[in-house]
Amino acid sequence: MTVYGDKLDEALAGASTENKTVIIAIVNKAYVEGDKPMLDIFLDGFWLGEGTEDLIKHLLIVAMDQTSYRRCKFLHLHCYKLETNGIDFGEKLYMSKDFIKMMWQRTRFLGDVLKRGYNFIFTDTDVLWLRNPFPNLSHNNSIDLQISTDSFNGDQWSEANPINTGFYMIRSNNKIITLFDKWYAKKDNSTGLKEQDVLQNLIHEGEFRKLGLKVMFLDTVYFSGFCQNSKDVKAVVTIHSNCCRKISAKTADLTAVIHDWKRFMSATANETSRFHWTPHDHCRDSWRN
Repeated sequence: MTVYGDKLDEALAGASTENKTVIIAIVNKAYVEGDKPMLDIFLDGFWLGEGTEDLIKHLLIVAMDQTSYRRCKFLHLHCYKLETNGIDFGEKLYMSKDFIKMMWQRTRFLGDVLKRGYNFIFTDTDVLWLRNPFPNLSHNNSIDLQISTDSFNGDQWSEANPINTGFYMIRSNNKIITLFDKWYAKKDNSTGLKEQDVLQNLIHEGEFRKLGLKVMFLDTVYFSGFCQNSKDVKAVVTIHSNCCRKISAKTADLTAVIHDWKRFMSATANETSRFHWTPHDHCRDSWRN
């Protein structure tokens, strides 16, 4: 039984591809306010990336408050207002009690999308899409979940890879829906753990194998982040500002990534051979405060 109403069906249908696939990002007011909000930086990636501009028509922005919903509508995107029973979902410090509550709300919502028969790529808005990810994702229908990693161990099938739920592609089927139900059911018995940690525990407990799920763990050469930079700017697809605690630090270092990308795109072949990423100093320093 689904939780959310008919408006969600309308929003999903409006953003969907022909095969019922949607790109979903969830925002709150902290991600739409400021001189250069996180949402704007996220959209810059689609504008500046290779083969990404047309993907906007399949992007559904899920707003957790009225401020972010108004901003979404102003930008003429596909928007859906998530009812949160009056909970304030402004900026929540990483791993705070309210941050964890917000992540579980997200899990519940995404499980409901699956129950409506939609496949999706979920992406945090602090993930820059520099290239169209679909060519680098498997389209084998036997693969249920493809998920990013904080650091890739070299084996795309290894459950020892540390997952990151900031970017993943998932197919709607009964096995996956059961996984989301089991995952969300752990909410009240996982005090102090964010949903990503609980999912990692389910992997270690063999739950994926019990359900018969086929899961691919994504190589950081292509789907990278601040925890482990891509070693190849000619191959990198997405860059996530993971290993970072504050939105202000994320926006500063993602802006530097945008500048790096522009520098790469305008560089000569000789210059690209010497390319390196700007250090993520703001995110590094965010752990000290």
